[in-house]
Amino acid sequence: MPPDTWTLYGQTFNSRLLIGSALYPSPAIMRDAITESGAEIVTVSLRRQSPEQGGGESFWRQLKELKKTMLPNTAGCHSVKEAVTLAQMSRELFETDWLKLEVVGDDYNLQPDPLATVAAAAQLIKLGFKVFPYCTDDLVICQRLRDVGCQVLMPWGSPIGTGRGLMNPYNLQAIRDRIPELPLIVDAGIGKPSHAVQALELGYDGILLNTAIAQAGNPVLMASAFKRAIEAGRQAALAGAMPERQTASPSTPTLGMPFWHQQ
Repeated sequence: MPPDTWTLYGQTFNSRLLIGSALYPSPAIMRDAITESGAEIVTVSLRRQSPEQGGGESFWRQLKELKKTMLPNTAGCHSVKEAVTLAQMSRELFETDWLKLEVVGDDYNLQPDPLATVAAAAQLIKLGFKVFPYCTDDLVICQRLRDVGCQVLMPWGSPIGTGRGLMNPYNLQAIRDRIPELPLIVDAGIGKPSHAVQALELGYDGILLNTAIAQAGNPVLMASAFKRAIEAGRQAALAGAMPERQTASPSTPTLGMPFWHQQ
C-alpha cells in the first residue's frame, strides 16, 4: 500500500496524529511518548512553558531535539487582542507562522468563543499566520473560519480534557460533508483509541490530543495504541464500511446455493 500522506499549509506529513506537550509526568516520558506516537507535529504553549525563561530551557531543548514541526498555541487567551499579541510573541520565539488558535469563551467547559475565534483568525491570517483554529462542532462557525482564510479546521469532539469522545457525530459528519475541500482535525475530548478510530471513520483527516496520552497510566504505551488506532481508522475510511441495515442479513446465503452433505 503506498504511503497515505496529507498536506497542511503546504507541508506533507505521514502521521495523522498531532500531539500535545503538556501534563506528562516528566520531560523524559514526554519525549518517549511523542517518539512512540509517530507524531510529526507537536503543540506547545508559550504561556504555559515559557521556554525563553531559564526554567523552561530544558523543556524547550528536549522538544527541539525531537526535530518535530512545532505548532504554538494561544491556550488561555480570552480575547482577540490577547490571542493576537500572544501569537506574535510565539512567532518570534518559535520561528514559525503556524499557530493553533484558541480563544476561551467559557471557563467552565473551556468552550471556544466562536465570534472571537473568527475575528482573531481573520486578523492573524492578514498578519501572515497559518491558522489552525480550535472551535466547537458548529458547521456555520467552521464555514466562517474557512471564509476568512483558514486552510485547516479543528472542531472539538467534546470539551477539552473530558475524554468523552465524539459527543455529536452528526455535527462532525455535517462539517465533513459540507466542507470536503479542507483538512479536518478533531481536537479535544478524545479519551480512548476507539474515539480516534471513530473520527477517522467519519472521514476526518487527523486527531490532535494531549491529555489522553499524557495522563494515561502508561503514556508511552498509550501513544503506541493511538498510533495504531489512527492507522486503523484511516484504513477503514479508505476501504469503505458496509452500510447499516434495519434487518438481519445472513453472512452465508442459502437460497440458490447447492447443498452438500456427507455420504
